[in-house]
Amino acid sequence: MSDAAEIRITHPRNGDVLNRHDGIEVAGALTIEVSGTAPEGVPVKVNGLPAHVSGGRFRCELDLTQRRTAITAFASREGADLEHTATVLWDKASRPRYRFSVDDNIEFLRELALRADDYPSLFDHWYLGFWRQMHEEFGAKIHINIYYQTVGGEFTLRHMPDKWKDEWAASSDWLHLTFHALQDQPERIYKDATYDQMAADFDLVVGEIERFAGRSVLSKATTIHWAEAPLEACRALRDRGIRVLVAIFRREFDGECPTGYYLSTETKDYANTRDAYYDPEADLIFVSEDATVNNLALDEIEPWLDRQQESPHTSELMELLIHEQYFRRERREHDPDIREKVVRSLKWVTERGYEPVFWGDGFLGNRTLP
Repeated sequence: MSDAAEIRITHPRNGDVLNRHDGIEVAGALTIEVSGTAPEGVPVKVNGLPAHVSGGRFRCELDLTQRRTAITAFASREGADLEHTATVLWDKASRPRYRFSVDDNIEFLRELALRADDYPSLFDHWYLGFWRQMHEEFGAKIHINIYYQTVGGEFTLRHMPDKWKDEWAASSDWLHLTFHALQDQPERIYKDATYDQMAADFDLVVGEIERFAGRSVLSKATTIHWAEAPLEACRALRDRGIRVLVAIFRREFDGECPTGYYLSTETKDYANTRDAYYDPEADLIFVSEDATVNNLALDEIEPWLDRQQESPHTSELMELLIHEQYFRRERREHDPDIREKVVRSLKWVTERGYEPVFWGDGFLGNRTLP
């Protein structure tokens, strides 16, 4: 039962990214049911359409025909206008798709820069050679998030030569580079970041990427180190063309979820049940990461992804994530099974018909509508 003075849309929720699993889709529309609560006995309209009202609840079928729709429930009670709006996005003609991203990258770039003569091709370096192999074998699209410098600044992206610029561009249909952070430490570097701090670090990294690799490798999507930053810092990213941020909405063993940027705990819990969540205020989409591949044992990968596939609301978009340090033999994090983990996760999505995409292309990799 609703508050006597309120009207509220409870489904869909503000920020929902809706697709074929959320209603009946035809060529020009997605028909959904809008429902919510309203004062008893008060007529309700949803975007001007009369709703069925009973027992303090209302429901109404509505056709979504645009990418973004503001759904407004309206009623008038005792001379006072009551209304509530939920803004949703439509992923038209959605289909199963995935992206493979790699965080915390700087070491392979340092090696390329300091031993440039040893690498006539980018892919003569074992790390990029491996990712090209994954592309050739599975069609994978690889998104690499990079730092500006090693901790302490002994190497920065300014040291990267542009000798491979044409090769970066020629590979940009499957290989992207974007901003991750200034450097690896401190761990939660952007927990309390300001707009200006995020803007400055982003501009440093992107400016160097454009210089040594060109604009074609950039993306409108990225993952910030630790997936954590205040709203104003995220607005700095939005103002620089970022439309999509990857988040990890699962709660950790201590019951907290620090890897959901500035979103509230309630919103993060809800977003964990969906493939993506949209913040209308910031105009940012958050894609929910499905598997941190390096954190899973080999025999856990398939069962973990199977569980993600159980719900149609967490299996349409699959974000697979890994970190550079697990490939590095000199690092304590090195995992001798890391390459096989990548292969198994890519086999899983490939065998189930997932299409490799970049979240920054079209609408979350879907080019059906601009």
